Amino acid sequence: MTSALPFRIQHVTIDSHRPYALAQFWSTVTGWPISHEDEPDSPEVALEPPDPNLPELLFVTVADRKIGKNRLHFDLMPLATTRDEEVERLVAAGATLVDDRRKANGRGWAVLADPEGNEFCVEASQAERE
Repeated sequence: MTSALPFRIQHVTIDSHRPYALAQFWSTVTGWPISHEDEPDSPEVALEPPDPNLPELLFVTVADRKIGKNRLHFDLMPLATTRDEEVERLVAAGATLVDDRRKANGRGWAVLADPEGNEFCVEASQAERE
């Protein structure tokens, strides 16, 4: 029996109307740099993760705008801040609060949308969970 995986997820691809601008937002969210190969007019823009075992986030140009709810989204858990501090930081960076499911007891999450309307969630940090 082999322990080798059958494949590696190379990219998580996100359709975008303006890939460089959306990559800039997600670079702020993740702290991952935009690839040095990409420029503001590039039709595809990649964010390079600090760990080579993680997939790149790849933003590709599509003509149509997002309509409807995402079928797949990110759930982010802050490592150095609280959930509420992270929500504030992301809103200041250009996200929109879509649905606030935070509870007074510290549980729950906040649903945000990036500048092109892609939803993602911010959950409580590990410290808040303990």
